[in-house]
Amino acid sequence: MRDPGLTRAIDKAGGVAELARKIGIAQPSVSTWNRVPAQRVIAVEAATGVSRRELRPDLYEESEGNVANQAIDPVDAGRAHQYLLLASLLSAPPSKKLLGAIAKLDGDDTPLGRAHAALAAAAQDAVASAIEREYFDLFIGVGRGEVLPYASYYLTGFLHERPLARLRGDLAEFGIERAENNPEPEDNAATLCEIMAGFADGRFAASDDQQRKFFEKHIAPWMGRMFADLEKAEAAKFYRPVGSLGRLFLEIEAEAFKFAN
Repeated sequence: MRDPGLTRAIDKAGGVAELARKIGIAQPSVSTWNRVPAQRVIAVEAATGVSRRELRPDLYEESEGNVANQAIDPVDAGRAHQYLLLASLLSAPPSKKLLGAIAKLDGDDTPLGRAHAALAAAAQDAVASAIEREYFDLFIGVGRGEVLPYASYYLTGFLHERPLARLRGDLAEFGIERAENNPEPEDNAATLCEIMAGFADGRFAASDDQQRKFFEKHIAPWMGRMFADLEKAEAAKFYRPVGSLGRLFLEIEAEAFKFAN
């Protein structure tokens, strides 16, 4: 029996097949769900506008309440917000609700601020159906998308290679497990951004040094190149400023970790 959060998401999407299409997976996978798998929450939220708290209150209500009690540092809160935005956009094409929020992003006269302004401008002019097609061409495609956002691919040229095995070992040490019925490998950029957001906002316990080591081992060697490829991808229109934003943000993260070391 489906839980209420999943039922509402399916209704908002227009059915099981439509939800599967929006988040880029096969319909039979969604048909087997009783609730949204943890690693699909961000994608379903982005595709339907149903909040993660409603989709998985067991994961988000308790953890977010604990985070609030811990008074997160504003810098870490900003980092978490940035990583979650990137995770949402890489997990699925943005919903109208998310596009509306992105369109209101403020920019300033810094490289990252200008990237925010460019993304906001792209969202203001965006048509949701066109972005869905763009997302398909970029990340899914017929056979394969133009950009393959996986650590294994960027580091070895193949999927499901040693970078994925090393990542799984490290995630096990943090107690982070792969969701059932999720065929997506954990070394995809969206999942890694979600994990970094969890480190930043306290949902996953990790010291500053552990965060740095995780970033330097699993993100720094390849994800900046992936965002740079997204900036120049032939199919990218809305996603071109997403690529710029991701690349610049990771450069800032790398510098911050270097100085903190």
